[in-house]
Amino acid sequence: MNSVAPFLIFYAGGLLMALLPDAQRRLLALAIPLIGAWNLYGLEAGASATLTLFDHTLVLVQLDRLSELFGYLFHLAAFIGFIYAFTLRDRMQQVAAMLYAGSALGAVFAGDLLTLFVFWELLALTSVFLVLARRTARAFGAAMRYLVIQIGSGVLLLAGALLVIAETGDVTFTAMTLEGLGPWLIFLAIGIKCCFPGLHNWLTDAYPESTPAGTVFLSAFTTKVAVYALARAFPGTELLVYIGATMAMFPIFFAVIENDLRRVLAYSLINQVGFMVVGIGIGTELAINGAVAHAFNDVIFKGLLFMTMGAVLLRTGRMNGSDLGGLYKSMPWTTGFCIVGAASISAFPLFSGFVSKSMVMVAALEAHHEIVWLALLFASAGVFHHAGIKIPYFAFYAHDSGLRCREAPRSMLVAMGLAAALCLFIGSYPWLLYDRLPFPVNYEPYTAAHILTQSQLLFFSALAFVWLNLKGLYPPELPSTNLDVEWSYRRLLPAAAGAVRRVAGSGFGALGEGGQRLVTGGVNGAEGLLLRVGLLGRVWSTRTIALWVLLLLVVYVFLEYL
Repeated sequence: MNSVAPFLIFYAGGLLMALLPDAQRRLLALAIPLIGAWNLYGLEAGASATLTLFDHTLVLVQLDRLSELFGYLFHLAAFIGFIYAFTLRDRMQQVAAMLYAGSALGAVFAGDLLTLFVFWELLALTSVFLVLARRTARAFGAAMRYLVIQIGSGVLLLAGALLVIAETGDVTFTAMTLEGLGPWLIFLAIGIKCCFPGLHNWLTDAYPESTPAGTVFLSAFTTKVAVYALARAFPGTELLVYIGATMAMFPIFFAVIENDLRRVLAYSLINQVGFMVVGIGIGTELAINGAVAHAFNDVIFKGLLFMTMGAVLLRTGRMNGSDLGGLYKSMPWTTGFCIVGAASISAFPLFSGFVSKSMVMVAALEAHHEIVWLALLFASAGVFHHAGIKIPYFAFYAHDSGLRCREAPRSMLVAMGLAAALCLFIGSYPWLLYDRLPFPVNYEPYTAAHILTQSQLLFFSALAFVWLNLKGLYPPELPSTNLDVEWSYRRLLPAAAGAVRRVAGSGFGALGEGGQRLVTGGVNGAEGLLLRVGLLGRVWSTRTIALWVLLLLVVYVFLEYL
């Protein structure tokens, strides 16, 4: 291997950034992704770097078409993210973001389960600082919950890996079936990071509490590493088809009624990952290509939407739709970039979402999953409502909130402009992306049927939004708290634990009182025996003592020879 392991460049960059002053630190943050991309370009096809540990060979770098595409994606995401955060003066955020990107690269190039576990946990440890960097009580609580869940995912991954290694004797990270406890534990570990239904609230809890720049980095890496791991380990697992369809649908209902616009985007992130999970579950070449292509596009357009909302938060200090509106007057460039991101996630023709999402839906039809296709069609209409319309409408239009602020900083506008240009370029010329996908692509996105079907869907979805809004039936933006699965561990479990503690506490209290009385009685009895006024404390004559010794000897001899 002529180049070095990609994660080493980012780790070295993170170490240098921890030591350098501000100006050099920001320039280095931009240079590291470029150096890393050039290093990745120098890796030869099939290149690997190995390390022997005990009886196993660990593969630190395994390069194939799947890992290579995610590698380039993560370098691109890091570069755009550091442009966006160029004005940032927070050393902790900068170092954490660099190490976080390096951990993501380490995970996607890991060729064995043990190496994957190491970077899996490093992802959690480095990313939590991006939430903590907000330095609020809410951010601290969300960060602690996030860390517990992410570390728990790593523990499950390690347990599953050890079981698989014990059974097969092989540490290779490769495709497996859901037979035996080990693969199931690995599946669950990946499912947590992938936000399977019921395991998703760590994302909607932590991401909206992160810093404006931190959320951009968070949206790019953790879930996409999980998508990569699913594509590597469980392609063609039919259970994923139904899990993914559920993921694509249920966040819509929460996003429509959610007031915090970054939390709307967090639910939208789960919705988009659902499309990827469906594609991996179908497992055909077209479906896998569609899932990977959509992961690539989602990092860019979802990052763009998070960047626009981060700029709004930076300039106004507010993120609830009920508090915003009319910002197009103060932030016209940010408004335009947000509309590009909204059109991309909604899969408008000539925007990036159109050329990848349609691959998954066509693959579902070809695999005779008609019900799943209908579910994805419903999800596509839903994402247009909550991300394509709701985000730009309530943030920049709707009612005039009276807020007047400056436009986003220049570095943020450059990062948003670059992401918007990529959304348009990939949407207009997708074949450059298609050529980098894991399998040869024999798919044409711009057919009359595809364009007509998607245009009709978008038109009638927009019509439904306008009609519901005019009739006053669309859920209004109100300050509120929406109950999700997290209620079970943030409210129900603490309440149940308190009740158990109270019941058990009363029982332990009674037991303790009884024990205390017993001990007190024993001490008093011992005092009665040992003090001078007690039985054993008296002065005995020599004759009496000799008699007692003789009696004890007789008893001893009797018991010994009985």
